Amino acid sequence: IRKLFTDGLVSFTGYCSMKKEQVVNCQFSVWYPIFKKHTIKSLILPLPQNVIDYLLDDGTLVVSGRYQNTNTHERTHRWSDDETTTTVTAPEFPEFTSKVLEAINNLGGRVFPKLNWSAPRDANWIALNSSLQCRSLSDIFLLFKSSDFITHDLTQPFLQCSDQDSPDPVINYELVLRKWSELIPGGEFRCFVKENKLIAISQRDYTQYYQHILKQEEQISQAIQDFFSQHIQYNFLDEDFVFDVYRDSQGRVWLIDLNPFGEVTDSLLFTWGELTSGEVAEQQEGPAFRYTTSEVTVQPSPCLSYRIPRDFVDLSTGEDAYKLIDFLKLKKSQQEESEEEEEEEQENAPQ
Repeated sequence: IRKLFTDGLVSFTGYCSMKKEQVVNCQFSVWYPIFKKHTIKSLILPLPQNVIDYLLDDGTLVVSGRYQNTNTHERTHRWSDDETTTTVTAPEFPEFTSKVLEAINNLGGRVFPKLNWSAPRDANWIALNSSLQCRSLSDIFLLFKSSDFITHDLTQPFLQCSDQDSPDPVINYELVLRKWSELIPGGEFRCFVKENKLIAISQRDYTQYYQHILKQEEQISQAIQDFFSQHIQYNFLDEDFVFDVYRDSQGRVWLIDLNPFGEVTDSLLFTWGELTSGEVAEQQEGPAFRYTTSEVTVQPSPCLSYRIPRDFVDLSTGEDAYKLIDFLKLKKSQQEESEEEEEEEQENAPQ
């Protein structure tokens, strides 16, 4: 049974007894204040209920450009053909939009968006440049409404927890905006911690072969171990957890994310059976380090299966042709805005 969480795909095997409290502790707003000095600058905004309702609405995707802060809460779009005229109202959230735009500007004008746990990594295909980089609320909405990962956050965050008989904790949903950073996929690694001991490290983007990892295996592993012992170990709320790091070109390690130690988190080049049985920890003194060793083992991205949008499925079955109209109009609007920005940059460039 394939499940979703954070930014990976996983198979339910029943190895881990993950509790709802562990999921709660891995919310961004819980761990970010603890490790703020060792991660990317971010801002957190409460997500209004009307925005949550909009994100969960499976109807037509309608957004209104860059959501300028106006006194109008809705904007109407009309499309007609020879026989019918259809009016669709685009929701607007002036107060929330103003806060989001202010936050984006404070973070340099470009951000990486996510919710309490997940980023919309399964939806980058729909973005203008196949990137999760966002400059406006409409960019964020387009990604969020196209993402199964985001829907999972909003509807089933405790789906695989072992304590299903206990009531679900109350979740205050938040929009997390992270300052945009150009991270090279070959520098990302996932680390598995059991009983506050680092037992395993996996190449994050295991679908690709990166020669520098093979050449710098010992340096990378040692840098991550040092980072863990100096900044992470015994400082998190749980003793079993998974954390993602990025090692930059200068060799500095940065914390990127924290995830529950359980099947909801992708185990990448390990299996949850190995990680929970003690097999990995017993094989060697330090953490096991696995990475793609040659181009022969390169695999397709696990997110490829999400690149057929649900809206297009509706289109192919004739259920909602206006979804395609909305999508094309939004893409056209984004393209025009991008061209306008380029023209302004050229006009303001020094002669």
